[in-house]
Parts: sequence; C-alpha cells; structure tokens
Amino acid sequence: MKGNIVSEERIPMYGGQAVIEGVMMRGTSVCAIAVRGPEGDISVETQPLSGIYRSGLAKIPFLRGLIILWDALVLGTHALTYSANMQATEEDEKIEGGSMVLTLLVSLTLAIGLFFLLPAGVAYLAEEYLGVSPVWSNVLEGVIRLVLLIGYMWAIGKMEDIERVFGYHGAEHKTINAFEAGADLEPEAVMKYSREHPRCGTAFLLTLIVFSILLFSFLGPMPPLQRLLSRLLLIPVLASLAYEYIRLTTRFLDSAWAQPLIRPNLWLQRLTTREPDESMIEVALASFKAILEHEMSETAG
Repeated sequence: MKGNIVSEERIPMYGGQAVIEGVMMRGTSVCAIAVRGPEGDISVETQPLSGIYRSGLAKIPFLRGLIILWDALVLGTHALTYSANMQATEEDEKIEGGSMVLTLLVSLTLAIGLFFLLPAGVAYLAEEYLGVSPVWSNVLEGVIRLVLLIGYMWAIGKMEDIERVFGYHGAEHKTINAFEAGADLEPEAVMKYSREHPRCGTAFLLTLIVFSILLFSFLGPMPPLQRLLSRLLLIPVLASLAYEYIRLTTRFLDSAWAQPLIRPNLWLQRLTTREPDESMIEVALASFKAILEHEMSETAG
C-alpha cells in the first residue's frame, strides 16, 4: 500500500500512541487500536472520533489545544485499557467502566503532584530558607521538573514491559514518518525510517516544562499555598502554549530557524522509544491502514 504525502493541515491530525503489545492510531475521523494477542494474532478495533475534531472549536488557536489534548487523554486511556484487556487471560483481570475512570483520575493526580506541585514546593523552600531569589527559584523549579521527567522516563524504560511499549512507540513513529514521506507501507520499507517524530507527546511535555519556567518567572514571589494554586490553574495555559508551539514548529520542519528548536524534542524521544522489531511494525501498520482505509471509503462515498 502506497502512502501519500499529507497536506500541512492534515499532518497534525495523524498521530498515535503505543499501548500494551499494540499501537493506537488517530486519523481525521476515526481511530484504530491494533493489538497482538497472546496467541500472536492481531486484533483491530476502529471507532469514530468525537465530532469536536471537525468542529469550529478545533480551529480556534489555544482553545483547540485544550479540547484536543483532553480528548486525546481520554482516547489514550481507552486504548490502554483495551490493550490490557486483550492480554488478560482471566475475566476478572479485565479493566472496565469505573476502573478505567479511576485509573485516569489517579494517574492525573500523581502526575500533577510529582511534576508540578513537588518542584514548586521544593523551590519555595529554597527561596524561603536558602535565600534564593524569586527568579532563580522559578528556574530551579523548572530544572527540578525537567530532571524528574527525564529521570522518570529513564527509570521506567528499564522495565521489561515498558521497554516493549517503547518499541511500539518507535513503530508508531516509523509508520507515520514513512507515510508522510510517501513510502510503501510495508514492514521492510517502514523499518528504515526514524523512530523520532516532532509531534510526539514527549516533545509536548518538554515544551510544556520550558514554557513553565518562562511563565512562572513572571509571577514573582508568592506564599506557598498561592504558589501551588497558581501552578494548578496555569496548567491549561501551559498546555495551550505548548500545543500551539509544537503545531507551529512542525509546519516549518525544513526551515533553518525551526531545526534547533525541534532537536531537543527529538533527542528526548530516545528515552521513550526503542528500535522496534518487524512484528511491532506489522501491528502499527495494521492500525494505520485501518484508519486510512476508513477515510478513503468515506471520501469515495
């Protein structure tokens, strides 16, 4: 199957996520989850995307980032749950309904606490008891946040199961890179492409942290409770800024000014991707071809 080079407007709509023994791909109107089961067969589930992707809200700068990111988070949680259930050998091992919602809420709470509130608290203590200036306190907060993020990615990447997920992450990127280059969507051809991609969620996280240093530096000194609340309330602002930044830089990939801005994002992805084997590429292709076939049938209809 031969890929076509997508237009600038459609490129941001093609993305995905690695899941347990599989890949979720998101198109312009549907998403598909392909998972290799315990017996070695590949199962594919296709479902329509929320109409929000085609609504006017998805075209409003800054607002669109929040809406799409939240929907992607919910979609990603569903994909992870589906893949986990595909690996379950007993019925009582499956995650359903309330368990999925609880998992999402707990994950969000832990992430916000670890990567936002903890660095803010440590930086405040440094400001209060070590005499660190407010400006350098905010820089320290950002550095702590970045170290925690890199350390977390490095640590979980050492786990055998997560290392396989990172392999599927690499397969997802290779597939999208091959498609955008107009290559044959076959394992041998796809394997040659890079396992990094500028629109990756890892790039989004790094960008968000850099923006947090800049934004929080303008706030100046604050009492501890006010400081923590400001970090919580400004997460949507940071997410919107990071989304628009990634969208802008990926539109100008070949521009000289964009290259040094994109390079750190690609470097960080070496922590969250691994070189996939051919079987992982096959799963990523099954997912990607499912969304392409659905969208071609829509166009033909």
